Amino acid sequence: MQVEAADRSVPVHSPALKESVWTRNWREIKKSKHHYILMAPYMILFFMFTVIPVVFSMILSFFYFNMLEFPRFVGLQNYSRLLLGDDVFMIALKNTLMFAVITGPVSYIACFLFAWIINELSPKIRAFMTLVFYAPSIAGNVYFIWLIFFSGDAYGYLNGFLMKTGFILEPVQWLTNEQYILTIIIIVQLWLSLGTSFLAFIAGLQTVDHTLIEAGSIDGIKNRWQELWFITLPSMRPQLMFGAVMQITSSFAVADVAIALAGFPSVNYAAHTIVTHLMDYGTIRFEMGYASAIATVLFGLMLGANLLIQKLLRKVGE
Repeated sequence: MQVEAADRSVPVHSPALKESVWTRNWREIKKSKHHYILMAPYMILFFMFTVIPVVFSMILSFFYFNMLEFPRFVGLQNYSRLLLGDDVFMIALKNTLMFAVITGPVSYIACFLFAWIINELSPKIRAFMTLVFYAPSIAGNVYFIWLIFFSGDAYGYLNGFLMKTGFILEPVQWLTNEQYILTIIIIVQLWLSLGTSFLAFIAGLQTVDHTLIEAGSIDGIKNRWQELWFITLPSMRPQLMFGAVMQITSSFAVADVAIALAGFPSVNYAAHTIVTHLMDYGTIRFEMGYASAIATVLFGLMLGANLLIQKLLRKVGE
């Protein structure tokens, strides 16, 4: 009777009988230790060269640091200067948002549409066309060909064609006229945009289960557009998310193309972006605290855009 009374005295859901979260997690880690060992090299490098620098940059954005003197805490002074007193940054922010709004969605949709069309071809033709569309993004500085196309003398391809057909009488300085610079860079960036996202979409389309398409035709799918929306896109959500992240990153991080075509700095900062502004203060003026504030604002913009895209992609197929 005493033993039974003792048993009844301890509640079934007593904290003493519950397994702590840490204990349960540690047991799961020990059980999957081989997986963690295999991931360890990548995770160590990722934290060393990505996570730690990002955190350090955020902290440094609250300091004045010129790489010669010891960092001096200035609070929000870098951010107030950036957002309220830096007119060039406002130009760079406007240009970057224009790049992101135009090149991001357009290149994302173009990547998917081209991948969707090419996926319908025979394997050999599909492999050849994939190489053709992907080649510009892996050809290094191939975009320098556009310097010849938009050259400001009569030997430039565009000027030569327009003068020969009578549309203009003298060469147009395409890359030094702020009226045309931004449009030209957007065109070149779109031309270069069929890269990793394009390959991810091709791979995602290859993994779509064709039995789902057959079942959908029985359930009332009547055309290819309904098949795309209700079956294909939901089946490749991971690839869609990966492609969105890559396109957002590339559209917000435009710098090399702008510098190569329009110079650094460009005429009246017509092609100035947040990344080129960051390069100006980080690698030329060595105002590392201010450059870190610019990098933090850019990081916030990219993070917000990624969260918005994730929210939109969850509605695919609904």
